[in-house]
Amino acid sequence: MSDKGERKARALGINHVVLEVDDLDKALEFYIALFEFQLLGMSEHNAFIDLGDQFVQLTLGRTQVADTKRHFGFVVDDREAVRRAMERLGLKSINDRLNILDPWGNRIEIVPYDDCQFTKAPNILHGMGVPPISKTANAIEELKKKDMAPGE
Repeated sequence: MSDKGERKARALGINHVVLEVDDLDKALEFYIALFEFQLLGMSEHNAFIDLGDQFVQLTLGRTQVADTKRHFGFVVDDREAVRRAMERLGLKSINDRLNILDPWGNRIEIVPYDDCQFTKAPNILHGMGVPPISKTANAIEELKKKDMAPGE
């Protein structure tokens, strides 16, 4: 959207998301049990989960109550692996779209990379050690509508 007048900056994406937790070690244990990732760094009050060209920051201190509406989509290469990890941990999705709450009430929707329009550049996937992943016809159609499909 734009309005008349002065040029506005274009929103290009999300660099990071911050999640509030009460215990960094327990939070890392929780996320490591579900996902494979590298830790970018850690301080007394923060831990940084590497997502290639993005990151998730876990920070100490709850200032908001748990919320089953407010959430973000966490894109993964293997959604079924997350389901299996959830079963091992006794975690249940809060709906049919594979949404979970971490122990601090942060809602996370697990999104399959192959079936969403979100696309990492090949050099980023390579740097993360992830082989190329083909998009589904549905995801390619979403990208085509925006003239962003691979090969266009």
